[in-house]
Amino acid sequence: QVQLAESAGGLVQAGGSLRLSCSISGSFAGIDSLGWYRQAPGKERELVTIMTRGGNTNSADSVKGRFTISIDNAKNTAFLQMNMLKPEDTAVYYCYIRKFSSDYWGQGAQVTVSS
Repeated sequence: QVQLAESAGGLVQAGGSLRLSCSISGSFAGIDSLGWYRQAPGKERELVTIMTRGGNTNSADSVKGRFTISIDNAKNTAFLQMNMLKPEDTAVYYCYIRKFSSDYWGQGAQVTVSS
């Protein structure tokens, strides 16, 4: 059973930075894609950024140039570095992987950006 354990989110002022981590049980073998989605109150879950097995990255226009995804293969951990945060980035952030044609989600991390 694949499990994703996310770090806690946090409260940050606009313009600040925050890094989320996602520890993935098992190896990275078989992972087709890895990334983050987010869901703001009253809104649908949306893609933030995702990396495919080939190393290509697709990000929402709203976060391009501010958010970066990275992977530490030795620790089976992925990171989402968020810079220049804006109040509209406030949401619950979910780590996501697709492995062997199945989808797995982290428990979610609340990120709140104050103006």
